[in-house]
Formats: sequence, structure tokens, C-alpha cells
Amino acid sequence: MRIKSILVSQPAPSESSPYLDIAKKEKIKIDFRPFIHVEGADNKELRTQKIDLTQFTGIIFTSKNAIDHYFRLAEELRFAVPDTMRYICQSEAIANYLQKHIVYRKRKISFGEKNFSDLLPLFKKFPTEKYLLPSSDVLSPDIVKTMEASNVDWTRAIMYRTVCSDLTDINAKDYDMLIFFSPQGIKSLQQNFPDFKQEETKIGVFGNTTMAAAEEAGLKVDLMAPTKETPSMTMALEKYIKALHK
Repeated sequence: MRIKSILVSQPAPSESSPYLDIAKKEKIKIDFRPFIHVEGADNKELRTQKIDLTQFTGIIFTSKNAIDHYFRLAEELRFAVPDTMRYICQSEAIANYLQKHIVYRKRKISFGEKNFSDLLPLFKKFPTEKYLLPSSDVLSPDIVKTMEASNVDWTRAIMYRTVCSDLTDINAKDYDMLIFFSPQGIKSLQQNFPDFKQEETKIGVFGNTTMAAAEEAGLKVDLMAPTKETPSMTMALEKYIKALHK
């Protein structure tokens, strides 16, 4: 079977995207459409969780979304985040994103290498802070495991949710291949297309949790990334299509 059209469940990339290079080289139509989007919680929901922003001396950020929604809610609640606040960020890129909301210099900012578990030495270095963990409604078990091992005082606050986008204006069966990056994307496929039958449609997934969600939904996964040979979805996709089109 030759792949002629692919739907990637993400926003359209910039002009320099490897996806566009693949589309040109292999003469394939590649469309982009987010299957999920983020909605922020309001201050009433925060009060329902019994979260008082004034009670915390440290914030743990795992994503740019977490940063944006924390400062949004702080502004809505008229809470002036003190200069003495300690920030623990999962990566340097997330830490740098703080500059959108605060003056970066002379602030107490630390970050890990990549994985959340890399933050454990930082919690041991700063054990006396009272930490707030802004998160979505879905929290990785690895985060909970690391926080429990840290022995620090921490509280989770759900500040945003990942929800299914409305895709009723498109037909999933118009594409030879669908590519997913999260379990929520698989859930959105099921919600938007309850009568979807895979049949000849190829399925590509990124990450083990997405793979598990696809298999649980009864889908056959044809393409998986990352792997040692293909650490990105675009590398895996290009290799798969070249092999398929030989």
C-alpha cells in the first residue's frame, strides 16, 4: 500500500519543518490538525481545590502551559508573586520561558536535565520550601513517584485541562495514515469518530503511553517513535515511507 495522505494530530509547523520536506520528496499530502487543546481552570476551581497561592514558597514547573496558567491565575487572584519565590523547572527550556512573566536575573531558579526524576537532587538541596505543582488534569505517575521520594512538602494544583477538539468538519478515513502524540489524541479520535474502523489506515504513535492507549482502543500500530535509530517522529516517518514505497 502506498501512502498518499497523512493527518498529523498537531498544529501546523513552520515552513522549515521536516514534515514538509517529507511531503515534497515523497509526493505525499500531509495535513495538520490538533486533536486536543488546553483549557484553563478558573479561580473558583482553584478555591474548590483549597489552594491558597500565598502559602507556597516554591513552584515546580513541568511545562510552558503550567507557567502560563500559574501566572494567569495569580493575576486573576491579584496575587503578586514574591521575588523570593523558588522555581524548580524540569528543563532549561522551561526555565528560560519564565522570562515571559518575571525578571529572570537574581531569582531563585533551578532546572533539571530532561526527565522529571532529574529534579530529585534539587529537592534534596532545597528541602524546606513548601512547593506548589501546577499541572493539567492528567499527571504522569513518574512525577508522583519522584515527589513522594523527595520527602518535601508539596501540593498539586490542577490549573488547566487537556480536552478533545471538535473535529466534526473532517473525515479521518480520508487519510491513509494518522499520527498521534498522546493518549488524549487517541481519546479524541474515539470521541470525534465513534464509528471509526481502522481497516487499511496506518497508525503512527509517539511514546509508550500513546502506544498503550492505541492498543487499548483496538488499533494496530504500524509506526512507533522514538527508537534508538529514529529518535524523532519525522525520522521514523521518513524511514517507514521509504521502506513502504520501495
